[in-house]
Amino acid sequence: MSDDFILNFTPTGMIPTKDMTPNVPISVSEIVEDVHRANEIGITMVHLHARDEVTGAPTYKKEIYSKIVSGIRKYAPELVVCLSLSGRDFSEIELRSDPLMLDGNLKPDMGSLTLSSLNFNRTASVNAPETIMGLASIMKEKGIVPELEAFDVGMINYVKYLEKKNLIEPPYYFNLLFGNIACSQANLLHAGVMINDLPNNSLWSLAGIGNEQLKMNSLSLAFGGGVRVGIEDNIWFDTKRSRLATNSELLERVHLIANANGRKVMTPNSFRSIMEMESGNGKYGRNFKDQAS
Repeated sequence: MSDDFILNFTPTGMIPTKDMTPNVPISVSEIVEDVHRANEIGITMVHLHARDEVTGAPTYKKEIYSKIVSGIRKYAPELVVCLSLSGRDFSEIELRSDPLMLDGNLKPDMGSLTLSSLNFNRTASVNAPETIMGLASIMKEKGIVPELEAFDVGMINYVKYLEKKNLIEPPYYFNLLFGNIACSQANLLHAGVMINDLPNNSLWSLAGIGNEQLKMNSLSLAFGGGVRVGIEDNIWFDTKRSRLATNSELLERVHLIANANGRKVMTPNSFRSIMEMESGNGKYGRNFKDQAS
């Protein structure tokens, strides 16, 4: 990977609430404004979760995602936008694929694809094989690029299976997530094994859950990878948990660490080119012309 690194911003997630931290953006306007600030600081892409406008609970509804995407693209038409298709609260493919139905200027560039079922501390994310393959098939048909989420090495192997089934194709982008209680832990051995097992033509970012976020972000910046960072994965600024973080503070710290390592944020345009995507500015997702040529 080049000196340019992917900075994947995760502002909201499904777990943080206003009771946990007042800094988590929940409403459409809060999310749009947080992404606006992040774009000014410098990011490559944003991984979005939508929340119900009344209850604040996670939602799959494309109507809410459309408001967020529309708000972001008014000021950042080239930013790479990924919509979450998480199975933590919703297992039915009809619900999880709803955001993929957005089109035109609202079409997502990417959709998250968790590559197996897994347990979190108190909940499970159910990703049955037929659901994973179904989501991958819909994304391929619509020209939406999977954001491949792997929590252990077996999930990476499943990508190779999906490739054999002609459901996905390179170039690939992986989020490798560490520190979840039932998955790969945040240490050099687990990280090295997962990175080594990635298929050819793959870009990757490291993420750490909770206190492991800073550790894994720092490791990735030192060793040539990208970074996934935001309140979705960690609400605290310090590992002693004495101060709640803002998304802007987490992003600014990544920039400082990157500068110390002689690295700079990959632009959305560069990422789009590597991933064979459309150029933004009204054209989003996979570039079908490249596939046909």
